[in-house]
Amino acid sequence: MTEPSNAAAPSLRSRALEHLRALTGSPAADFHPGQFEAVSALVEDHRRALVVQRTGWGKSAVYFLSALLMRAQGYGPTLIISPLLALMRDQVAAAQRAGVRAAAISSANPTEWSEISAALDRGELDVLLVSPERLNNPRFREEQLPRLMSELGLLVVDEAHCISDWGHDFRPDYRRIKDMLAQLPDSVAVLATTATANERVIEDVREQLGVGSGYCGEVFTLRGPLSRNSLRLGVLRLPSTSVRLAWLLEHLEQLPGSGIVYALTIGAAEDTAQALTDAGHRVAAYTGRTDAAEREELEAALKENQVKALVATSALGMGFDKPDLGFVVHLGAPSSPVAYYQQVGRAGRATDSADVLLLPGREDREIWEYFATASMPTQDKATAVLTALAEHGGPLSVAALEPRVNIKRSPLELLLKVLAVDGAVERVGGGWQSTGRPWEYDAARYERVSAARTAEQQAMLDYQTTDECRMQFLTRLLDDATAEPCGRCDVCAGAWYPTDVPSEASDAAAAALHRAGVPLEPRAQWPTGMDRLGIQVKGKIPETERAERGRALARLTDLGWGQRLRETLRTDEGGNPMDAEVTADLGRACLTVLAQWDWRERPTAVVAMPSLSRPRLVGSLARGIASAGHLPYWGALELNPDVPRGSHGGNSAYRLAEVWDRFVVGPDLSAQLAAAPRASILLVDDLVDSRWSLTVAARQLRRAGAESVLPFVLAAQG
Repeated sequence: MTEPSNAAAPSLRSRALEHLRALTGSPAADFHPGQFEAVSALVEDHRRALVVQRTGWGKSAVYFLSALLMRAQGYGPTLIISPLLALMRDQVAAAQRAGVRAAAISSANPTEWSEISAALDRGELDVLLVSPERLNNPRFREEQLPRLMSELGLLVVDEAHCISDWGHDFRPDYRRIKDMLAQLPDSVAVLATTATANERVIEDVREQLGVGSGYCGEVFTLRGPLSRNSLRLGVLRLPSTSVRLAWLLEHLEQLPGSGIVYALTIGAAEDTAQALTDAGHRVAAYTGRTDAAEREELEAALKENQVKALVATSALGMGFDKPDLGFVVHLGAPSSPVAYYQQVGRAGRATDSADVLLLPGREDREIWEYFATASMPTQDKATAVLTALAEHGGPLSVAALEPRVNIKRSPLELLLKVLAVDGAVERVGGGWQSTGRPWEYDAARYERVSAARTAEQQAMLDYQTTDECRMQFLTRLLDDATAEPCGRCDVCAGAWYPTDVPSEASDAAAAALHRAGVPLEPRAQWPTGMDRLGIQVKGKIPETERAERGRALARLTDLGWGQRLRETLRTDEGGNPMDAEVTADLGRACLTVLAQWDWRERPTAVVAMPSLSRPRLVGSLARGIASAGHLPYWGALELNPDVPRGSHGGNSAYRLAEVWDRFVVGPDLSAQLAAAPRASILLVDDLVDSRWSLTVAARQLRRAGAESVLPFVLAAQG
């Protein structure tokens, strides 16, 4: 550790200690080893500092105390770049307890921005918190950031591992911070903090902190041990998804206090929460689909022990602070040791003991691979975006860009951020535009990142099977050389968790997982810019041409039917779809969904979607449903031979263009519709993803005379 100058340490320490006791609310509070040294490096020496300390060590105390002390010396406000809304809420509350005048600008409080900006102008704020994405907001970047940069006393980068490509939570907008640092005066102190960084990430962050027009000093680095004495780690390998859920149904209430149950997908989190709720447990799902207001309510419910657990995806991660969180259980392993350490670090911050249990699943690797490939930009997609923006010659919104580049919304937004950080595009009023600067795809960097992630996945598999102390093994994976056996984990002290799964719990889990039926919401709006693809539709889809709300047996990612459906819809070694008649178990499950459907208008006939990949599966399913429901089977829609098969991918605009005019209501089906006074069609298919095939097919049926169209599919993506 590089020691700062401490010439004025005694008086500075006494003032800092006074603020620390106000912050913690404890008159006996004292600094943890290294805390005051970090404060001194910032306040006295105006250093650039990196603090890597475990969760609960008190990193936020370092920057709040430094902000107060520098403000008292006449320096300007502190800017904290913080990644999550939950973190901002907790930090603002903590700051106010210590007398720090703090406010946050985020997407959650747009009505307060003007008031906060005015308070900043009047010198009434000590600390302003913003998200890294705010750095790319045109108004903030052009109007507020330059003034802030000229007045700053301290810049704080929280969760600084996000700066690094190697970090498990890499966010492109964090790379803008390097440009900010290059513009900062040498007198402005800079602090970067994280609890989750291995040596490679530390070196990357430290290198970026050293960038600056006038900064030539060494980065002050404070790195502490990562072992958490309060955590009791364990791994319980169970044979199937249903047995894992059964274990949780039986033993959740035995876990200490309240906690978090992590799942790898939104579907798994929602299914698990529903099964636990049905069994009488006080839980709720918390995922990327949970809106901001509900997230805040759920976080408060967990903090106040109103629920036993939140069943969450990684959406509940950095920034959530409940010091007495009693347990963390994972249904499925995260893809890296750093991500796992970050999530289990939510537990046991202010308690002597907390339980951490991993229940790995056979499907984990498949899920890891999906998320890894989905987040990687490709050269072809980047070139398509740059070409489209250059040809347009002005700003384009994401919606307007979609029909020009054939990339889904979320990957497109991520790619634009990457290109913006690289200087090739910029966000302006009205959308995104090209800067005209040359850009090259850094294939070597993405290959290095991909290789590193593959190694991290293997490390998580090794963690599950190691015969070494789990805490020592985990922290050593994060390059902590001080790691020693903990004496508490299931390797050191034997299994501390129950391993039995009673038959009653197994039956309940099996019933929950085989609960069938997922709503399919109809498309109500055409994508923007379809005229550029030769299709003259826009705005709302007329109600007379829409499908009704439909149903799927299950999602492919569901814990229960998901695995069975993935097997049914699998491909052979050459990538060709496997096709066979629907099996009896799937047929019975489909009939269960149909029997429970709260029909606004019951179907009067069954029609199949035309399938090039699985005609036997779709045809047998449609005929079976018709027979069981005593409904006439009117056959399948026909395929327009003049419309080539699409590429199956891309964004909404391109997906719609691929299937536009593909489906034809043939003569026999037209005659049936003409003869029926009020035809309500149950439209059957095997798999739905974007919903545009069903939307276009329903439109054709409605225009041919169908009173309503009710889509039903075996499986839904996502």
